Amino acid sequence: VQLQASGGGYVQAGASLRLSCGPKLPNRYMMSWFRQAPGKEREFVAGLSWSSGNTYYGESVKGRFTVSRDSAKIYLQMNGLKPEDTAVYYCASKRPYSANLYSASDYDRWGQGTQVTVSS
Repeated sequence: VQLQASGGGYVQAGASLRLSCGPKLPNRYMMSWFRQAPGKEREFVAGLSWSSGNTYYGESVKGRFTVSRDSAKIYLQMNGLKPEDTAVYYCASKRPYSANLYSASDYDRWGQGTQVTVSS
């Protein structure tokens, strides 16, 4: 089963977008969003534990982005978008029992990415 991400687009600074990704994979309990801008490393954005409901955020998006879920999908509500948020956004499912939810290397199932472009 392939993760599918959607919801990206081209917006002006200050606008909002909502990304979605699914399906939630069997026996996988942590899903996250990462982003990668040209010439930069993939960066942790936000994550959610399916079992506990706990959420986690990268420092640069705290207070602006919100991660949530329903029974089958994970969402990323992005408010107050800034030009520096411009990147390809990926959803990912974390490998069971791996240690670092903030590290892209601990995720082994990835969606195809959706482009978010924020103009100033």
